[in-house]
Amino acid sequence: MSVNHDAILSPSSWVKRFAPLVPDGGVVLDLACGSGRHSLLMAGLGHSVLAVDQDVSHLMSLKNPLIHAQELNLELGSWPLRETKVAGIVVTNYLYRPHLDELPQMLEEEGVLIYETFALGNGDFGKPSNPNFLLNSGELLAFAERHDLKVVAYEDIYVDQPKPAMVQRLCAVKGRLKRHIPLQFQA
Repeated sequence: MSVNHDAILSPSSWVKRFAPLVPDGGVVLDLACGSGRHSLLMAGLGHSVLAVDQDVSHLMSLKNPLIHAQELNLELGSWPLRETKVAGIVVTNYLYRPHLDELPQMLEEEGVLIYETFALGNGDFGKPSNPNFLLNSGELLAFAERHDLKVVAYEDIYVDQPKPAMVQRLCAVKGRLKRHIPLQFQA
C-alpha cells in the first residue's frame, strides 16, 4: 500500500494520548514510520526509537540520536524483527495481516501497543479502499483478545481530521499495567 507520508506531519491525537503509557527506558518500535512524526513524538518523550519503513531517507536527515532508522520492506519474506523486544509499538495508517500476529510477541511485559489505521467503509472517503488494507469491524478487539492483551481503549469511528476517514484504534497492554499514569483526554 502506498501512502504519501509527507501529507500528514502532526502526530496522531490517539498516539499522543496514549504515548505516556509506554514504560520508560525501553525501545519503541515505530512500524511503517513514514516521515517519522511518531518517532519524533516518542523521542521527544525520551524513548529510544526503532523507526522502520521501506524508505527512511527523511528520518536520516533528522539526525536525532534517539531515533535509529532501519530500512526494511515489511511485506517481503519472513518477519524481519522476530528477535526484537520493545516497550512500545506504534502503528498508524498501515495494515499487513500476514505479520500482524508478530507484534504482541515483540512486546515486553507491560509493553504498550498503540494502533490506528483505516477500517471498512473508508472507501466512501477515498483511499485506501481495498479491503486488504482496511480493518474489519472489531478486528483489532479480536486481535487483542487472541493475544491476551489488556485493552485500555478502542474506537471504530468516523474521523474528519486529518482527512475524512473510517478508522479503528486500539491501545492495549501486554500483561497488566501495574503503574498509574494520568492520561490527557484532549485531541
